[in-house]
Amino acid sequence: MTNQEILEILKQRFEKNKYRHPNLLWNDIESKLIKQPRKIDSLILMEETNGEPDVIEYDEISSEYTFMDCSKESPKGRRSLCYDQLALEQRKKFPPQDSAMHMASIMGIDMLNEDEYRMLQKFGPFDTTTSSWIITPKKIRNLNGALFCDYRYDTVFVYHNGADSYYGSRGFRGKLVVT
Repeated sequence: MTNQEILEILKQRFEKNKYRHPNLLWNDIESKLIKQPRKIDSLILMEETNGEPDVIEYDEISSEYTFMDCSKESPKGRRSLCYDQLALEQRKKFPPQDSAMHMASIMGIDMLNEDEYRMLQKFGPFDTTTSSWIITPKKIRNLNGALFCDYRYDTVFVYHNGADSYYGSRGFRGKLVVT
């Protein structure tokens, strides 16, 4: 996918989903993106893994735009992953191909934390049949656990699992901040 192709996809999604960013103008966002080719590369990877990134937040003080994965379900190209690299290394039997934290790092994006996941649901519902890993507090991770979320019964649920677990319906959602 070329830079021009992703910019056109993002523009169309931006226009189609104005309720996510009612007071923002695409030209302002695009001009910032053009100056940051690495951010465009990350958005291409988000799109190619079926994340459907869109702008969901603007910070007037810092002039930062935040893109998040807005696919209805956890991005298809980012499922069947354990939580992080340590979990992947510790998984002896049937290890997955990668970990969510490693993949996010390679893509140049950040995984969502619980507050960000809940904020995203204001534009949802998202993950009604899937779930998404979220940033896990060190205390839980040090005990070999990790957190994930989904949306059921009009409610965001936060669960725990072993960090080395992985499922075909669990992936991760990312965010990208454009300054």
